[in-house]
Amino acid sequence: MTASEEALALTRIAAAAAADKLGTDIVAYDVSEQLAITDVFLVVTASNERQVGAVVDGIEEALREVDAKPVRREGDRQLRWVLLDYLELVVHVQHSDERQYYALERLWHDCPRIELGVDVRR
Repeated sequence: MTASEEALALTRIAAAAAADKLGTDIVAYDVSEQLAITDVFLVVTASNERQVGAVVDGIEEALREVDAKPVRREGDRQLRWVLLDYLELVVHVQHSDERQYYALERLWHDCPRIELGVDVRR
C-alpha cells in the first residue's frame, strides 16, 4: 500500500506553503507501509521560534483553503517542534536544533521519499 492521492496532494500543498514561509530541509516520507495511523510524514526546519510559528501558520492557512483542518496540534506553546495531524498527513515543523537532535530522517530513511515538486532551500 502507498500513500493516497489525497495525502500526496495535501503534502505538496503543505510543502509549498512551508517553502513560502522560508522553511528549509523540507522532506516527506511515505510511511503508509510502516504505520497504520498515517500515510505521510512531512518534516520542515525553521531557524527560530518565530519562524516555526510562521511556517505552521502558513501550512494551516494553505490547507484550510482546500478544507483540510488538523485534528490535532501539539507543541505550539514552545514553538520548538510543532506537530500538525491531518490524519493521512502528519507535519513536523522543527526548530533547527530539534531537527538536528532528533533526526527523524534516521527513523524513516528506509521509507520512500516523496517528490515534492517545490523549490526546497537548504
